[in-house]
Amino acid sequence: MANLGKITDDFFQRVIRPKLGAKRPEVVVGPQQGIDVGIIELGEYAMAMTADPVFIVPEYGFERSAWFAVHILASDAVTSGLPPAYLSIDLNLPPEITDGDLELMWNVIHEECRKMGAAVVTGHTGRYANCAYPMVGGATFMAVGARDAYCSPKFCRPGDQIVITKGPAVEATGIFAAMFPERIEAACGASIRQEAEKVFYQMSIVEEARIAAAVGTRDHGVTAMHDATEYGIWGGLHELAKAAGLGLVVHRDQIVRTPGVEEVCRLFGIEPFSSISEGTMIAIVRPHASAEVLRRLRDHGIRASICGEMTYAAEGIRVVEGGLTRPLEHPGIDPFWEAFYNALKKPG
Repeated sequence: MANLGKITDDFFQRVIRPKLGAKRPEVVVGPQQGIDVGIIELGEYAMAMTADPVFIVPEYGFERSAWFAVHILASDAVTSGLPPAYLSIDLNLPPEITDGDLELMWNVIHEECRKMGAAVVTGHTGRYANCAYPMVGGATFMAVGARDAYCSPKFCRPGDQIVITKGPAVEATGIFAAMFPERIEAACGASIRQEAEKVFYQMSIVEEARIAAAVGTRDHGVTAMHDATEYGIWGGLHELAKAAGLGLVVHRDQIVRTPGVEEVCRLFGIEPFSSISEGTMIAIVRPHASAEVLRRLRDHGIRASICGEMTYAAEGIRVVEGGLTRPLEHPGIDPFWEAFYNALKKPG
């Protein structure tokens, strides 16, 4: 059986990327590993677009689950450095969802879009046989701004600095805390359970991407941003470097941590830096602007650190740990999925 989660880079490069329909000149950033959005230029404007499943887990509660679903989408869109603008959403719902639960879910989607300044412009909603949680449809989120305002890995240069927010395994911790709070408390104590439960509403980079982009983009500040989802920080850094055509060096011990993450990852037997981490932003920033980006993030209560820099491709993708430098390999498999499904099978 094939591995769960995203397809491999080999399959993407071999099967998907060479076959992308018609070529259109306004598409300036197309599908590529390490880039969360496609970008088209239309006159004086640029539009960034991202597509993802609508991910609803009833066990989180419909309100909390809907918040997560819309922020997964928006978090990819804002890596462009452009503000959220439009949502197109298709809901293919399981027959058992009630009108009340659907209303709860939709109220949250509406309210979160309203807060971001994004309009729902089109979609489809229906109940169908053989549709099941958590994948209950798909959506496209769009961000719009000035043609010269978006950022992308193609703007990165050697010497640009790496800024990371929140640290590893944010999403893994948030999901485990939502699903297994009693198990966490029994093994780690009430204080760790409470810290882990706080992580759920940190599974978004909408706020920090806005803060970072406000410093400036391209030569003015942020050259690229990435949401460290599947394969975590190690995968995200690897993908960013490949997309930029550069190398990088990252100092593991300088990456920030969110309280509760280390204990939860140990309990469920996963390596945090390779684990899914929606809500962890990796930003590549011109050296003159990195301290200002860091200051503004911290002023808003967002943990962040400068922990590495981009290098020439010939220098490779490297990590420094305990004073020793080694190649940073792409994880290949995200350990979260197997651990999560094993935890579901385990009683208690």
